[in-house]
Amino acid sequence: MNYFWAFVIGGAICVVGQLLIDYTSLSPARILTGYVVGGVILSAVGLYKPLADLAGAGASVPLLGFGHLLAQGVRQAVDQCGLPGVFTGGLTAASGGIAASLLFALLAALVGKSRDQN
Repeated sequence: MNYFWAFVIGGAICVVGQLLIDYTSLSPARILTGYVVGGVILSAVGLYKPLADLAGAGASVPLLGFGHLLAQGVRQAVDQCGLPGVFTGGLTAASGGIAASLLFALLAALVGKSRDQN
């Protein structure tokens, strides 16, 4: 049943993103940023944790999960360090994902061949 909910909820998140790309004039960068901010907001109001518990990787892998991770890192750092935790908590919590993104981007740049867009 875990696979079912991961597929349904993760798929719904992706469908919403695809519909935004197809039927609005929003750029993909704005949509991605909106997903991260949406994850932060859902985490702040307490709605993301039950969703992630139900869907597992279906909710934690998309960018909503990255926003949730940033929000949880800030919350923990503020509890431990006070106000400076606002600036350090999100990056500390998400450092693994950020490092992996940079590594995979480097590998793609080394393997792929760049070309002009025209």
